[in-house]
Amino acid sequence: MSTSEDFYRTISITDVKIDPELAATVAAVADEGTLDAASRVLRITPSAVSQRLKTIEEQLGRVLLVRTKPARLTEAGEAVVRLARQMALLEHDALAGLGLQSEDAPRARIPLAVNADSLSTWFLPPLARLSAVHDLDFDLHRDDQNFTARLLESGTVMAAVTSEATPVAGCSVSPLGVLEYHAMGEPAFVRRWFPDGVNAQALAAAPFVDFDRRDALQHEWLAAKGVDQQGVPRHYVPASHDYALAVRLGLGWGMVPVLQQDDGLIPLGGPALRVELFWQQWNLRSSLLDTIAADVAAEAQRVLSR
Repeated sequence: MSTSEDFYRTISITDVKIDPELAATVAAVADEGTLDAASRVLRITPSAVSQRLKTIEEQLGRVLLVRTKPARLTEAGEAVVRLARQMALLEHDALAGLGLQSEDAPRARIPLAVNADSLSTWFLPPLARLSAVHDLDFDLHRDDQNFTARLLESGTVMAAVTSEATPVAGCSVSPLGVLEYHAMGEPAFVRRWFPDGVNAQALAAAPFVDFDRRDALQHEWLAAKGVDQQGVPRHYVPASHDYALAVRLGLGWGMVPVLQQDDGLIPLGGPALRVELFWQQWNLRSSLLDTIAADVAAEAQRVLSR
């Protein structure tokens, strides 16, 4: 049997064991992007990282990483990384419960996914409070609320703010609240583009601000006003704070979260759009993850609409 055939051999399920150290190495390469960068984090040589990857891939009979720059996980690799993160979290909880964590112990790394508007309005304060009392390194992944749950599936993050009420496999879900948006415009912009009111004809010509090509809020509002968004002028501003600033500067009208509205903007009427947000996290008993969830939920209850 050739080497390549041997690598992809069928392995009996009873023979398979996943070494935690090898799984953590896969996670380190996925996080850092290259074997060299992972070697510095793991404090071993790049050749040792390569050998560990080869060993676990041969043991599992699966390719776990595509050796691009940055390295990319395969579906099998995602499963291994998810396991590695879960083991690290449970080990952290166990050592803390036993009082065996030394002062020079590695800080817990907590990868979370959050939508841009939550990140810029309400999500950071609870993390700041948590970091003041826990040795945590938060690794935030920003994406649209309709897509953050995919990062849970891949094992990239431990928890996510998402618009999906149906739990991802292996996760629990709880409601956070509602982020409400209104169509707003800067006064001079409104006078220029809507002299006869915010009607369908004017909306077909007035430029609006889109967050990115996956953002559908403006499109939904236009549809509710009887306007097809195709062909309507638009600007793309893919940062939440800068998006609201662009509307304030008169670049275009846009759907601005209530938490970012001020007296310098004029509401354009039409329906308010309400995005219901949920917290999804790995469905395992972790006191640290539960503490984070509780603080995030408390802040959401204080700030968001119910």
